[in-house]
Amino acid sequence: MEARSGSRPAGLALGPVAAVLPAGGSGERLGGATPKQFCAVQGRPLISYTVQAMERIGWISNIIVVVSPENTETMQSIIEKYGHKRVMIVKGGITRHRSIFNGLKVFAEDQFFNCLLQKPEVVIIHDAVRPFVEEDILSKVVMAAKEHGAAGAIRPLVSTVIASAPDGCLDHSLERARYRASEMPQAFLFDTIYEAYQQCTDYDLDYGTECLHLALKYCKTNAKLVEGTADLWKVTYKRDLYAAESIIKDNLSQQVCVITNAKEAVAQVGFLLHETLKRQIKVEAISVSPSINDSHLQNIFSGQCYNLVCINDQKFDIQEIQQLVAMLEKSNIPLLYPVVLISVHLDISENISFHIGMEELTGIKKFAREVKKKNILVYRLLIQYKDHVLLQETVHSAAALIMALIKDRNPELTGQLLVA
Repeated sequence: MEARSGSRPAGLALGPVAAVLPAGGSGERLGGATPKQFCAVQGRPLISYTVQAMERIGWISNIIVVVSPENTETMQSIIEKYGHKRVMIVKGGITRHRSIFNGLKVFAEDQFFNCLLQKPEVVIIHDAVRPFVEEDILSKVVMAAKEHGAAGAIRPLVSTVIASAPDGCLDHSLERARYRASEMPQAFLFDTIYEAYQQCTDYDLDYGTECLHLALKYCKTNAKLVEGTADLWKVTYKRDLYAAESIIKDNLSQQVCVITNAKEAVAQVGFLLHETLKRQIKVEAISVSPSINDSHLQNIFSGQCYNLVCINDQKFDIQEIQQLVAMLEKSNIPLLYPVVLISVHLDISENISFHIGMEELTGIKKFAREVKKKNILVYRLLIQYKDHVLLQETVHSAAALIMALIKDRNPELTGQLLVA
């Protein structure tokens, strides 16, 4: 979700950097027919998030995604649908190492691919199912690889490693403090890792998993180990998909834009909502004209805010919401992440009861269903503005509902009317 970075890693002078993402796994441990890298998280394939994490970094020149031959069309459709750039698809081999080797060959063997890419000085190898990698750790392993020839992220062991005897009983255990778990990303001088793959045996290619070991075994290159962060974990089991979705939802819930107009009641509720919500998340508050043709609002969309709260006193007049939806569609923001659009209606009538016709209710629900297909989640919230003494309490209730809708992003509640 961050803006693309164009600056190169600080420190040593560095030539071209490329990334190879092995994505040929079958996902047997996850269960189900869909390989984990293609499983949907918030409506988008997991691998798309990992590709996005790489392509938002301007100093990575090429991204090679290695998939099994039967999934090349699926990967191509993902690239086209989500507008990924600098990405090339390569057919993988029957094992992880053979797939990585195929990914490296596009830079060195013209006969392997119809166009030879510029050979990078450093190549990053990163699992396609580790979507939360950040630029900081990528920069650290790249610069360490530049200096040492190879580098990889590590994390402390969570569990003690034990060895069992032939009879199934405990043989011995390792002192956990002395060992680390090897993670991704890893980075190598291209010539070093490519030479290692050229020299390694069929046994290495078929049964090995650790790239750093190949660099040590065949090129005598001792990898620099870089302490990684907790977000480098790999999606392996179904529960990991739920965890990934939770992280993405949390990232999307950090900012909200509250849109009001100049009317006194609307402005007052907008101010109170702003003051209440800003205790939990970042709030951008703007007042726009009825036509919603506002440059400030366009800037909000350009900044990729995924949560909008629109306050008005025109009960269930959806014209304003339709305009916002049209602007969102033009911005392409909903292409990557679901956008929450909450229409807050003020009931300032003197009547004790609130009425809404069945035809009107059906029309709003139909509209919400239609835009949900475009990844825009429209919710409706009613605030009764009759008792000024209780208004602050009512707004607090509204803010709690708004936060719940933003954090949960439940598509089943779209079009429903909630009352604060």
